[in-house]
Amino acid sequence: MRTGIAFQLSPEDRARLEGVAADRNTPQKHVWRVRIVLLSADGVGTMGIMLRTGRSKPTVWRWQERFATEGVEGLLRDKTRPPGKAPLAASVIQQVVTKTTTQKPPAATHWSARAMAKAVGIAVSSVQRIWQAHGLKPHLVRSFKLSNDPAFTEKLVDIVGLYLDPPDRALVLSVDEKSQIQALDRTQPGLPLKKGRAGTLTHDYKRHGTTTLFAALDVKAGTVIGRCAKRHQHQEFIRFLGVIDQCTPADLDLHLVVDNYATHKHPKVKAWLAEHPRFHMHFTPTSSSWLNLVERFFAEITRKRIRRGVFKSVIDLEVAILSYPAEHNEHPKPFVWTAKAIDILDKVQRGKQVLESEH
Repeated sequence: MRTGIAFQLSPEDRARLEGVAADRNTPQKHVWRVRIVLLSADGVGTMGIMLRTGRSKPTVWRWQERFATEGVEGLLRDKTRPPGKAPLAASVIQQVVTKTTTQKPPAATHWSARAMAKAVGIAVSSVQRIWQAHGLKPHLVRSFKLSNDPAFTEKLVDIVGLYLDPPDRALVLSVDEKSQIQALDRTQPGLPLKKGRAGTLTHDYKRHGTTTLFAALDVKAGTVIGRCAKRHQHQEFIRFLGVIDQCTPADLDLHLVVDNYATHKHPKVKAWLAEHPRFHMHFTPTSSSWLNLVERFFAEITRKRIRRGVFKSVIDLEVAILSYPAEHNEHPKPFVWTAKAIDILDKVQRGKQVLESEH
């Protein structure tokens, strides 16, 4: 035992210390502290305590002194320690937040953690913690567009009403074209997928032409009518309307949700529609293609069938494209629209208010 440290345990202290050491739920740091005191009270020297507890000489002395001055309670708590570095001042934190939200770095469009750390004079990790605490992500950007269509509300209510409450004895079809799909052939064969390595595609490619996919999505059933064409002008659109006419029950009205592409409003298209009164056109508002559910189908076919494909001709591309809806229609799963018109209008209004306040 260190010179000058000697103590006798009272029966109460010994019983409590032995109880702490025997309790299986006691933290291990408390157990070895208690053992140091118990061994010291039993007359075991410092070297013996070090061997039995696996602790260093300064550690043994420290907890002997702690017990001598503070008793059992001193063993069961840690002393508070001052932080190694002083916390960042509130003014510095506010400076980082203000710069991030209202300023741009020189010759750049957005802040990086390193650029901000250099500008403010703090560590990169400090900038990252501030951004995380305030929910700031300057490396991300989201695209948006608020429609300026004067009939936005009427068109929105009309189309959402078709999705949520379709009319009786009618089909609601979401119709659009995915144009200029390229038949891309890679310059070298890709490496196959294997453990520890993703599949590969060369970054360069050979173009073999383009095609356009015309698609009509049955909103309720989830099935798709698809056709490919070289162009996407009014002639091709009229032919596709004829395909829709042939592929749907003749006794049902057809409500087509389409965008504002000029082809859909061509005089010859209007003349064809006049001769087929069961067709009813519903136009999405300007800059609101997100209202057209078939866009969701286009995203799926792009991701699953086109983007990673290797096509040596337009014919190969069209075969691949048309095989996807054929497979899809065997087990169709509709894209369910859940947003109500009033909720969308409320969100749009909030967006306009934010834009007005910022400008």
